[in-house]
Amino acid sequence: MVTDAVTPERARTESAGDDGIIQVLASGDDWAEIVIWNPDGSQAEMSGNGTRIAAKWLAADTGAREVTVRVGPRAVAARMLEDDRVEQDLGEVEVGKPETVDGISFTTVDVGNPHAVVQGDPSDLPRIGPHLATHERFPRRTNVQVAQRVSDDEIEARVWERGAGETASSGSSAVAIAAAFGLSPVTVRFPGGPLHVRFEGTRAFLTGPANRLD
Repeated sequence: MVTDAVTPERARTESAGDDGIIQVLASGDDWAEIVIWNPDGSQAEMSGNGTRIAAKWLAADTGAREVTVRVGPRAVAARMLEDDRVEQDLGEVEVGKPETVDGISFTTVDVGNPHAVVQGDPSDLPRIGPHLATHERFPRRTNVQVAQRVSDDEIEARVWERGAGETASSGSSAVAIAAAFGLSPVTVRFPGGPLHVRFEGTRAFLTGPANRLD
């Protein structure tokens, strides 16, 4: 979390080896406006993990139990839970029709940012992720998830994030995966840990941890 100016060059330098930088543009007792910078110096329209981190940071600073984090045009409402997790209302999610390019079948999902969800063995991510993320089908690039259902309420997945490459976990990806699979409630397990997703109609709710590393 930073509160001063961020440039693409600074984002590339300071987030090397990490998932990016969260820049706080403004904040009050129960709200914050942020920009999410990717390690390649680009900006992300949305981040489930990023907004959750910002919400926990603000709540720890002000004592508020419910906060709103604004990123671009989307406002994410977040509620601090008793077990130190955070539940977020990420808003409306749009699921596209199944498509196939270069032999790769996927479903597009809009969570405020673009996703292409592939149902398959997560170990295939290093092959599928970078190819699909930069395919001409996605002129502005896309986030890619390779996921497989392991039970009625559990999915295993890996994610290739636009502007970052493979990351250990992704909140908006968890929502996209759950939406593409049509499962709710469901736990999406990434190498970095599990996230819980449920839907009320087409509105997504994401629950996960946000722990400070000292």
